[in-house]
Amino acid sequence: MNLLKNLRGGALVGIGYMLSPLSWWNDLVFNLPIALVFGYGVSWLNPHWFIPGTIVGYWLSNVLGMVMMQFGAVDLFLADDQRNTSRDLWMGFGGATLYTILAAALVYFHVLEIPEFLLDLHA
Repeated sequence: MNLLKNLRGGALVGIGYMLSPLSWWNDLVFNLPIALVFGYGVSWLNPHWFIPGTIVGYWLSNVLGMVMMQFGAVDLFLADDQRNTSRDLWMGFGGATLYTILAAALVYFHVLEIPEFLLDLHA
């Protein structure tokens, strides 16, 4: 049982790390494609929702990564009686939300620019 718990925890930490904002390369390889597909799907409902949908998709992929990392770390390092699922969910949600707000603010204030081809996707 302990081996399976450690394998599950390691897999959750690894996949969560790839989705989380903690690695410098993950946005290009994982989060941005996920966010663009999400934004494209939302733009079918309303073409003006592409950018907001992309931001929400980016946020959701980061939240998923942070939460997966936390659940994996709990599997690896804490005994079952020390788990606090509610706290783990809120910490993952809060960390990813702060990161996404920062990224959206940098785009809004033109510190980071959105490439033209991304703006043309929803037209």
